[in-house]
Amino acid sequence: MQVNKAVITAAGRGARQFPAADPVQKSMLPLVDRDGASKPVLQIIAEEAIESGIEKICVVCGPGDEDVYRRHFQAYAAMLKGGAIDTPWAAKQATRVAEIQDRLEFAIQQTPEGYGHAVWSAKSFIKDDPFLVLLGDHVYISGVQRRCAKQLIDTATEHNSAVSAVKATPEHLINLYGTIQGKRVHGKPGLYQVTEVIEKPNPSLAELRLTVPGLRQGHYLCFFGMHVLQPAILELLEAVIKDPSRDKKPVGLSPSLNRFAQGNRLLALEATGQRHNLGTKFGVVDAQIAMALSGIDRDEMMELLLGTVLRIRHQADGREPGTGAEIPNTTNGPRGDARA
Repeated sequence: MQVNKAVITAAGRGARQFPAADPVQKSMLPLVDRDGASKPVLQIIAEEAIESGIEKICVVCGPGDEDVYRRHFQAYAAMLKGGAIDTPWAAKQATRVAEIQDRLEFAIQQTPEGYGHAVWSAKSFIKDDPFLVLLGDHVYISGVQRRCAKQLIDTATEHNSAVSAVKATPEHLINLYGTIQGKRVHGKPGLYQVTEVIEKPNPSLAELRLTVPGLRQGHYLCFFGMHVLQPAILELLEAVIKDPSRDKKPVGLSPSLNRFAQGNRLLALEATGQRHNLGTKFGVVDAQIAMALSGIDRDEMMELLLGTVLRIRHQADGREPGTGAEIPNTTNGPRGDARA
């Protein structure tokens, strides 16, 4: 099985990032990547796919958003070529942006009807080929040389099977993710045959049906935010989408993956790395810190974090950092008496 197509679902704007993510999608919010360059999240995710061997990328977006994405990449490419192309980082970035532009296609999710509906919206791009699915609000940091997506694609190719990346996740976070029950594949550490998938279970249901032998107590295998899927999943999604009894309820991907697993082989791979979900309250901050600490700006970020913690601690103690001097209490005094 050869996987050379990727679908990035990026139609959501992100209620937790309002109003910053109101004019544009959360996938366009900027982060400083591990190479020290500031990029929109979409570019970081696209590079994850390209560096894992993907040749064609389809971004699923909302109506009218395709122009936003295209204008960004065009403007960024023009800036690199016009002003800073002589610097090494700019030349490298220009090459990356051009590579993404050449591989990029778009599919429109006409109505916001859920994650599964977004994947189905790319059916004209997918056709009869296996494909990688990446969430537009997750970034991934591998714990080994291979990218997280590359780990998944290699497993799918080796076993000629659909594969979902999973991560052992503590109980208090499983309400954020699809969660699986599976049997370990003999001789393949970290690989499971999926027997059931439940979307965002509560702890009681998870304890009853989703425990996996060998995991730490209170931990479950939750989706990592990437899958390698076969086109048969589109038929299952379409059956849900066109079901007249659905009444426009959001179409999740997990229920169709559960049905797929009942009649097809679906594997789950514990990815070596970390996922960072930008859709959570402090997700953007968490992702930025993690990326900086794993890249060329590690020392700078460590110094920044340590300095911030020390300043807050000293202020709480009533002292100026590094002096031992007390900070005057100006709570009840004139605003002009406060120290800058």
